[in-house]
Amino acid sequence: MVKRKSPSSSDLVEGWNYEAKVAEIEGIITRIEAGELELEAVFDQFASAVEYLRQCESFLQQRQQQVDLLIETLSEE
Repeated sequence: MVKRKSPSSSDLVEGWNYEAKVAEIEGIITRIEAGELELEAVFDQFASAVEYLRQCESFLQQRQQQVDLLIETLSEE
């Protein structure tokens, strides 16, 4: 299994969309819970969901840093 790093801001491709990734994750969970997938597909889909979650977490961390910086800038003024 290849371990992928979480994307940095430069790694997130233009057009990457947080809400779309969350919807993909929810779709994967729904298919897994419904038993619609064969076992191998469950593992593949689970791996995809984990990667999407890492991307979402990285995105949120970056945005939190931006918000913190803006708040700090406003506090200094």
